[in-house]
Formats: sequence, structure tokens, C-alpha cells
Amino acid sequence: MSSFGSVSNTSVIIHPPGFYIVGFESFPFISVYFIFLAFVYAFSVMFNCLLIYTIAVNHSLHTPKFLAITNLAVIDVVLNTCTIPGMIKIFLIKDNFIPFNLCFVQMFVYYVFVGLESYALTILAYDRLIAICFPFRQNSINTVRSMSCIIIVTWCFILVLITFATSSMTRLSFCNSVRVFSYFCDYAPVFRLACNDNSLQWAVSSTLSVLNLGAPFIFILLSYVSILVTVFKMKSVDRRVKTLATCVEHIIIVAIFYIPLLVIFCIGLFSRAVDPEKRVLSLSLASCLPPCINPIVYSLKTKEIKIRTLALKSLTGVMQKYNTWPTSILIAVKS
Repeated sequence: MSSFGSVSNTSVIIHPPGFYIVGFESFPFISVYFIFLAFVYAFSVMFNCLLIYTIAVNHSLHTPKFLAITNLAVIDVVLNTCTIPGMIKIFLIKDNFIPFNLCFVQMFVYYVFVGLESYALTILAYDRLIAICFPFRQNSINTVRSMSCIIIVTWCFILVLITFATSSMTRLSFCNSVRVFSYFCDYAPVFRLACNDNSLQWAVSSTLSVLNLGAPFIFILLSYVSILVTVFKMKSVDRRVKTLATCVEHIIIVAIFYIPLLVIFCIGLFSRAVDPEKRVLSLSLASCLPPCINPIVYSLKTKEIKIRTLALKSLTGVMQKYNTWPTSILIAVKS
């Protein structure tokens, strides 16, 4: 194997040409799983793009809540795009080699958007917290401008954090195995291949788990504790039910996203009790399924999106029937 070296503090750091992704080599019926992932990816991209389009073309949906939902949809599309096509390539052309630099690009993109997904769900919890606990101040506290600022800050924070984490990997020397037991260039499986000290990367991995998963999840839990306290103070049972119903879609996607990842990253990282093969399968499902499920949940559980999506479908049918856009339809779309 050819390699190139760079001198750092009088010690030679060896970087191989690339790595081999071997996470699915021993899995039975793996072809069925890859076909399933192909459908998941197509479904995820289609429905998230439809959700983004529906919100973009309807000015009545240009609110802080739907800005946060759009942010989540954009993140979902990129998150699945950075992993599933590469997995399908391995299945189709039997090429599991990934060049060294591309490996770290994939690692960077994946962890940026996993972190952003976590904070996007936190932002949606914040939106529900303000709407339910401070209903009379909601319009002054939670504005489109303030929501935009929150989203921008989370993007900047995650980008800086993951940039540092990924750049720290360049200090490692890979002089032994280059077989990554995962379904992509995963952070922990890669740094464990290093033949020099990886204590910094271990600390960074632990910190990422806390900052990107633990802290947002705790904030969401505390938000719902506050929401439940507020709801149980309401005198009307009907009002309690209606208020809690506005949180159902968010609770569903929080459970789908956090529960598997917290088990895998936290328990697996510190106790190593998770079997490597089960970790690969669970992590791939936990990462790939939420971006597919999120737009469905929000489309089915959010009244405004259902109404606007059905309206767009009806308008499209009229356009196809008459092969034109009447003035009345143009006015309806703009509204």
C-alpha cells in the first residue's frame, strides 16, 4: 500500500490512500436491505422537497414554526444524501474503497447534519414551549427574525464544532488496518484504527455525544416538563387535549431520532456493550429512517400543511386539465 507522510513534532504521520468500508460484509440478505435503503432515499428526498416547496409557495406558512420545519427538511435531505448513495454504490459496483480526503469530507458532512438534526428538533421544542407557556407573548418573542437568528447560530456552532473534530483526525497515523467497520467513514471506528495516541479523538467523540445529543435531548425533556405543567393548569379538559395534540408530531420524531442514537452513541461508546454488527445496522436505520418519516409525520399531523398540500394538488389537476394557469389560480397560489 502506498502512503504519504507528513512530519509533525519529529514524528511521521502516515496517511493511507484511503479506507475500505466493511460494515455490511457479513450481513445476510444485505441486497434486500440496500434495495430498502434506495426506496427510503427516494421517498425521503421526494417528500422533504414537497414539504419545502409547499411551505415556500404559501405565504401563510411563512411563520417561525414552519421556518423551523423547513430547516429540518433541508437537513433531512442532505443527511440521507451523504450516506445512502455511497452505500448503494458499494452494493451496485462492489467498490467499498473511499479515498482518504473524501472519507473525512463524508465524516464532516454526516456529523454536521446529525448535529443539525438534533438541534432542529430542539428548535421545534422551543417553538412549542413559547407557543404553549407564553401564548400572549408568543408573537413578540418568537418572530421569524428571531427564529432565523437561532437557526443561523446553531448552524455556525455545529460547523465550528465538527470542523475541529474532523481536523483533529489528521493528527492520527494509520499504519495498520484501513478497514472501517461501519457503513460510512464513521468517527469512532476510524480513530480506533490509528496506531498513535487517539486520546484527543476519544475525548472529542465523548464531547460530541454530550453536546449534539445529550444537551439538546435534556432541553427537549425540560421543555415538555414545562409544557405539561402549563397544560395541567388549564381548567378545560378539551383545551388540554387540543394543546397536547399540537405536540404529537414533534414527540414522534424526537422518539424516532433520539432513542436509537442515544443508546448507540452513549451506551456503546462508554461501555462498548453494543455488538459491532448490531451497531452498524442500528446506526444506519437510526440515521436514514427519521429523514424519511419526518415529512410524513408533519404532513399528516399538521393541519396547515395538509390543507396547503391538497390545495396544490387540486391546482395542479386543474392546470393539467386546461393546460394553462387561469388568473384565479395564480391569485390562489400567491395567497
